Amino acid sequence: MASLLLAIIYLAFISLGLPDSLLGSGWPAMQPELGAPLSAMGLVSMIIAAGTVVSSLLSDFLTRKLGTGLVTFISVLLTAGAMLGFSFARTFWLLCVLAVPYGLGAGSVDAALNNYVALHYKARHMSWLHCFWGLGALVSPFIMGACLTGDAGWRGGYSVVSYIQFGLCAVLLLSLQLWGRRTQQEAAAKPLTLPQTLRLKGVWFILIAFFCYSALEATSMQWASSYFTESKGVSTEIAAMLGSLFYIGITAGRLVSGFVSEKLGDARLIRIGVCIIAAGIALLALPVQTYGVSIAGFLVIGFGCAPIYPAIIHSTPANFGAENSQAVIGVEMAFAYIGTTFMPPLFGLIAQYADIALMPLWLALFGIFLFCMTELLNRARKKSSRNGEETQT
Repeated sequence: MASLLLAIIYLAFISLGLPDSLLGSGWPAMQPELGAPLSAMGLVSMIIAAGTVVSSLLSDFLTRKLGTGLVTFISVLLTAGAMLGFSFARTFWLLCVLAVPYGLGAGSVDAALNNYVALHYKARHMSWLHCFWGLGALVSPFIMGACLTGDAGWRGGYSVVSYIQFGLCAVLLLSLQLWGRRTQQEAAAKPLTLPQTLRLKGVWFILIAFFCYSALEATSMQWASSYFTESKGVSTEIAAMLGSLFYIGITAGRLVSGFVSEKLGDARLIRIGVCIIAAGIALLALPVQTYGVSIAGFLVIGFGCAPIYPAIIHSTPANFGAENSQAVIGVEMAFAYIGTTFMPPLFGLIAQYADIALMPLWLALFGIFLFCMTELLNRARKKSSRNGEETQT
């Protein structure tokens, strides 16, 4: 039964990745048909992100009341319904309305599933599950591209992904008994309020670290193509393909890290990941015009990012207690979405008014803060453990 449930969670993580790159890949076709300005995609993305932050913060309360299985089912159902609504939308304002349930569904399921896996499965499964998220994020642009090439158009792309999500809803509904038997302890303790969560010792270190990691990851994902065109003189057609380098690096890295995660441990994986990121940033910063070195740079940065997100999540119960992990992971997700939403547009302003070639420096700043915050948390945890041992003796 545990293996069957794990397989269902793997499917759920693929489903989590599917919507993440759908809007960006479909927007060039959506924008003129809906009569919206080019920049309007940012408003839709921000509404989705706001809903995701809200539902992430509510995930502890919802999971304790309803259980992980039911929260996952409801969340995927909300997302599937919103994407189906996108396929029928005739006006931009309706997209904005549908973005609300879209975001609310995404946040709860992300936090609930991450906490469930952190509590019940080994570190390698966390890495591989996030690898499957990468597969979902890689597949959806191809689905959208195939629909745009044929007669279905962008509406067909959203329809296809929504049907996949509804199929997963059926699987989740049939599997509710499995989740129920495994999550009876979730309602044992009262949910933490946000102020209580923020007062946990060392929690601010990991929240800032997660914010910095997400800012680094999202900037690399969203601005890679523009970096190649503006800084290296690559054509837009080639740059569009090179934009997938980070996804390839992070997906491959999570596959590999799953094999070594239990041997190395979460803290060491994070250190190794940051060092690899530093090597990738150094490649980007080399003053050479040929873009082959930059290709290697984005691949290496993606590979270095691969173990960090899963390792931070998986270490949360050990760092803050299993009884607090759902609340902490919910706030971690919220900080991650804030970093993902606001930092790439801020870099866009820097690129517009200064120089996009400053990207290596921008990424390096977040990498340094990420490393410092995770090390401070490790030091605080060791100090707390020593004090506990002294008290016992």
